[in-house]
Amino acid sequence: MLVFRTKKELSNYISSLSKNENLGLVPTMGALHTGHASLVEKAVSENNTVVVSIFVNPTQFDNKEDLAKYPNTLDADLDLLSNVSEGIVVFSPSADEVYDHKIEAKKYDFEGLDTVMEGAYRDDHFNGVGTIVEALLTLVKPNRAYFGEKDFQQLQIIRKLVEQQHIPVEIIGCPIVRETNGLAMSSRNERLSKELRQKASFIYSTLQAAKKKFGTESANYVLNWVKNQFKEHVDLELEYIEITDVETLSPVTRKNENLKYRAFIAVYAGGVRLIDNIAL
Repeated sequence: MLVFRTKKELSNYISSLSKNENLGLVPTMGALHTGHASLVEKAVSENNTVVVSIFVNPTQFDNKEDLAKYPNTLDADLDLLSNVSEGIVVFSPSADEVYDHKIEAKKYDFEGLDTVMEGAYRDDHFNGVGTIVEALLTLVKPNRAYFGEKDFQQLQIIRKLVEQQHIPVEIIGCPIVRETNGLAMSSRNERLSKELRQKASFIYSTLQAAKKKFGTESANYVLNWVKNQFKEHVDLELEYIEITDVETLSPVTRKNENLKYRAFIAVYAGGVRLIDNIAL
């Protein structure tokens, strides 16, 4: 497995590949788990060469403490990737290398996709996401890039980024991978106690129940029902629950049978922030 630390090394390697080869990119922040592995497996099955970036991007953290606590598990990450394929190319740079010693995010206009849900609670988060994703897509120049639907809002913003910046790449969203109890897989899950990790399964079971109710009840009824469920669960603190149009991420006011909707949720479990979503 090839591991590159600098943009020049990676660029030189990519330049050496045949122009006829399909190239896939899987951007990650490391602390890899089965969910990441599923993205990489799909990329490997659809491309001749796959680049996996492992980089904890400082500009998308609005909370410095959260950034400091983010796990650094490069050796374990490389082991996981080697079990998928020894032919994977890994890009694991420093922040100074990525940002040329000037660590700051670009400013984007994502046409309102970034102002709701995560954007409403995490200042400048999506400017940071856009900055690193644009940098990686520009450097690697992949045919396809793979992102998990657990971060569905991020996925839609990346699609908007690619459209606005005219980047010739196919953005592929991949289904959420869950633990046996239904909890969406996340690197943050490792920070939960065994007891809280089990209790956090309540998040997905509540989303599933909300989906059923959405078939017969109004959006406001479902939202209030979810809020009441969490009021009765002392170990989990609900930050937000939203039901939005899939394309615009605008909150639903009145259901339209011609539109697709999704429910989004953010919950604190013992100080660890967890997000999830479900198609309705």
